[in-house]
Amino acid sequence: MNSAEVLEIFKEITRIPRESGHEERMKAFLQKFASDRNLECRVDEVGNVCIVKEASPGKEDVPALVLQGHQDMVCEKRGGVTHDFSTDPIHYEIEDGWMVAKDTTLGADDGIGVAAMLALLQSDLPMGKLECVFTVSEETGMDGAFGMKPGFFTGRTLINLDSEDEGQMFIGCAGGLETMANFKYKCEDLAPGNAPVRVEIKEGLGGHSGDDINKGRANTIQLMARFLNGELGSGMQLIVIKGGNKHNAIAHECEAIIAVPDREGTIARFNAFAEDIKNEYSKTDPGLKLTAAPFRCTEKPIDSNVAERLIRVLFCCPHGVETMSPDIPGLVETSTNLASVRMRRAGLIEIVTSQRSSTASARRMMAHKVGAAFQLAGAQIEYTSEYPGWQPNVDSAILHLCVDSYKKLFGCEPEVKAIHAGLECGLFGEKFGDLDMISFGPTLRGVHAPGERLDLASLDKFTDHLVDVVTSFK
Repeated sequence: MNSAEVLEIFKEITRIPRESGHEERMKAFLQKFASDRNLECRVDEVGNVCIVKEASPGKEDVPALVLQGHQDMVCEKRGGVTHDFSTDPIHYEIEDGWMVAKDTTLGADDGIGVAAMLALLQSDLPMGKLECVFTVSEETGMDGAFGMKPGFFTGRTLINLDSEDEGQMFIGCAGGLETMANFKYKCEDLAPGNAPVRVEIKEGLGGHSGDDINKGRANTIQLMARFLNGELGSGMQLIVIKGGNKHNAIAHECEAIIAVPDREGTIARFNAFAEDIKNEYSKTDPGLKLTAAPFRCTEKPIDSNVAERLIRVLFCCPHGVETMSPDIPGLVETSTNLASVRMRRAGLIEIVTSQRSSTASARRMMAHKVGAAFQLAGAQIEYTSEYPGWQPNVDSAILHLCVDSYKKLFGCEPEVKAIHAGLECGLFGEKFGDLDMISFGPTLRGVHAPGERLDLASLDKFTDHLVDVVTSFK
C-alpha cells in the first residue's frame, strides 16, 4: 500500500455525491467495495458502515484495531459557480504539489481518511483484525456517532483519520453546541422615493469554524451588519439579507437588498466602507470583494422595527475567540461562530450560530451569551446538537506507538496536541467507555470553504506512518 493507491481511491470518491444527510451513494459504494473483496460489512439503522478485515496469518492474537472516518463532506461553492453537489463530481486540479478544488470544497475532509482505510482493507499487509468504521453526517451534528449503538465495533483502540495537519497527533478536542435564533416579521410598503440597491461582500476565505476561528478572517455577515447599522436612521429599508451556509464554516459571502432614499449616496458610502474593510483585512483576508449597484425587485421590505433589531444584533453578536486554553499554549478553548442568516420563508428569518469549547460549562455559557443577545432583540432561541469534547490522555498506548513510529520513520518528534475542532472521538469515549484513541491525517488547507486543498507530500508521509502503525500494533 502506498500514497498513490490512496489517492486513486480518493479520486474515485470525488465522483460520489455525499453531502451530509445524503450519503446513500457513498454507503452503496462502501458495501460494494466490501462485497467485491469478500469482506464482512455491516450497516446500522442510521447508515454507519463497518467493514471488517480478519487478521493476517500469524496475527490472530493481535487485538482488533478500529480505524474511523466519516462518509460525508461539507458542500460549499463560490458565488456564481454552477455546481450541483447532488449529481456533479468534484472538479479538482493537481498543481504545485497540491490537489485543489478551486471553486468548491474538495471533500478531502474526510474523503482522504476514508480512502486510506479502503486502501488498507484491500492490501495484503501483515496486520491484526481491522474494523473500519465510516460514520454519516459528521459535518452537520455527528448524527452517525450519536446514533451508533454499542457492539457496532469491538476493538478498544481507535485511530480517527479526520485531522488536517501532518506531523501532529491529536489526543483531545472541543465539544460543540448550536444556538439558533428565529425572527418573525411582517412586510411593509416601500417608502415613497426609496429605490433598491444590492450590496454584496464575497470571496472571503471563510474556513473551518474550529481550526480557523483564531486567524482573523472576515465574517461577512458581521461586516454586512456593520454597514447596515451605520445606515439605520437614513430612511433605509431592508428587503433581503442572506449570508453564510454551514454551521461549522465561517461565513465567506453575504448579500443584502436595501431600499434607500439616496441611491447614489448609499453606493458611495458603501464604496468608502469597502476601502476601509480591504485595508483592515489586507493581511488576514486579502481577497474580499465588496460591491454595490442599483437593483430591481418587487419584494416588499421587512417591517422596519424587526429589521432594525435584526441588524443591530447581527452587528453586536459575539463571534470569534472567547478564551484561550490556560494549559496548552496557542489552543483556543472557547469560541463562537456567527454561521448563517437566511430568510427561510415569508415571515421567518433564521440565524445559525455554533459554539465550541473543551470545557462543557464554558461551551454552554457561550451559547447562552449568544442566545441572550438574540433574546434581547426579540428572537426565539433554540439550543441544539450538543456533543462532548475529548479529554487528552498523555499515557495512551496508541499515542506512544504513533510517536515512536513517527520518530523511527522521519527522524523527528511529532507534535502532540489537542484541537479546537470537534471530532467524533469525544462521542465514542462518552458512549463506549474506556477507548484508547488518537487522531492524525495529512495536511489539508481551506477545509469547509471553496479552494480546499490536499498537500500531496504530506499524503506520502501520512500513508507511510499509518501503514507502520497498523502493522506494528499489538
